[in-house]
Amino acid sequence: MKELPAILARGERARLFPVLAETSKEGRTLSIFLACFQNVDEFSRSLLSTLGVRAGSRARIETFTEVELRKANGASKYRPDGLIQITTGSKVWSALVEAKVGNNELYSEQIEAYLELAKLNGVDALITLSNQFAPLPSHHPVAISSVARKKAELFHWSWMHVVTEAALLVSNGDVADRDQQIILQEMNRFLLDASSGVKGFEQMPAAWTEMVGKVQAGGKILANAEDTKEVIGAWHQEVGDLSLVLSRLLETEVQVQMSRAQAADPALRQKEAQAALSSDAKLETTLLIPDAAAPIEVSADLRSRSISASMWLRAPDDKKTTKARLNWLLGQLQKSEPSGVHIRMNWPGKTAATQHSLKTLRETPEVADRAGSAVTSFRVLLVKDLGGRFAQRKNFISDLEAMVSDFYKQVGVNLRAWQAKAPKLKAEPDAVTPEALREEAEQDALGREG
Repeated sequence: MKELPAILARGERARLFPVLAETSKEGRTLSIFLACFQNVDEFSRSLLSTLGVRAGSRARIETFTEVELRKANGASKYRPDGLIQITTGSKVWSALVEAKVGNNELYSEQIEAYLELAKLNGVDALITLSNQFAPLPSHHPVAISSVARKKAELFHWSWMHVVTEAALLVSNGDVADRDQQIILQEMNRFLLDASSGVKGFEQMPAAWTEMVGKVQAGGKILANAEDTKEVIGAWHQEVGDLSLVLSRLLETEVQVQMSRAQAADPALRQKEAQAALSSDAKLETTLLIPDAAAPIEVSADLRSRSISASMWLRAPDDKKTTKARLNWLLGQLQKSEPSGVHIRMNWPGKTAATQHSLKTLRETPEVADRAGSAVTSFRVLLVKDLGGRFAQRKNFISDLEAMVSDFYKQVGVNLRAWQAKAPKLKAEPDAVTPEALREEAEQDALGREG
């Protein structure tokens, strides 16, 4: 065997076909992933780029499983599942890897122990993989102390994030080598099989049902209560999974929108979402789809027990009347099924918005007219009243994902944002040339002689 990195007392090269006990699901799944990571160039570079780590064409990537570190801080009961090492010239970047599959979840004590091991051994980062979701690799699904986070960089990939990255590379033809493309496809086939223990986000926590019932009874959601924190944590996981589901369906990367401050500080994002849930009794997010007419805004209203998806479009300025502007929008929605689709119209100044179903506006568009005023923008919505299913932990998730997918199929894919036409050149008088001046002077002279 090739010499191990200096930090390892023991380790095995990651194998594409690991020989492990049938009960070792995590070891088998991680070994296959790491072997593909090491041997499919575009795959490793794509995943590493999400961490801000660059691996050039000359970089050597090595992966190991069943690792034991030389400095283990005494008889540590924790042993990382794997190690990634990237060597570029004299520079080495390394990361410990910890993986969970099935219902096994990461927990803070273990992660903080690995961060300590990373610091002791000069390892740059810890990467965790599990069925827990995060919108960004720098946002960890488990709360970790700020002191522990300073010991090494901490990143997280959900298994579905790995699957999605691989699927996009294959579908977009980004893997140059045919054999490597086949390896990546086979990895995904394995990961998506139930036997691998890889799965998407499936249900809200137990606190969800109780919270919905409390709101229905007129109760108040407390921003800093433990059940509020738990529900927001689950919502953020579902939002992360939803973006990956849409990415695979659309074969392009769908992102969760957040402010720069939220991207830099996951705790701030959590805190602001808790405050919003407390004040409005709503869970909300915004999804960014490349080349779509507008972001998709998703909302779950605990008071009405309904879910909705919507897109906002500016009305075309080159059309002067509400009728013309509405016809511009309705023309784009000719193929949309009207059930549940509504159009909200916004007016100049402080005039309240009006709303009608797509079905009504198709049959009687004149109901949208307002004397002396033209609509300034539209919001196209798909609303689903879930009734009792809203409080059911699994049905809420499955209904939400189906509704957002249906909204994009019925509405989002058909919409185009209005864009002003390029300005035309203004007609100019004929330019005065020297020849024209001479000819004019000659004509004047002839006139005087005559």
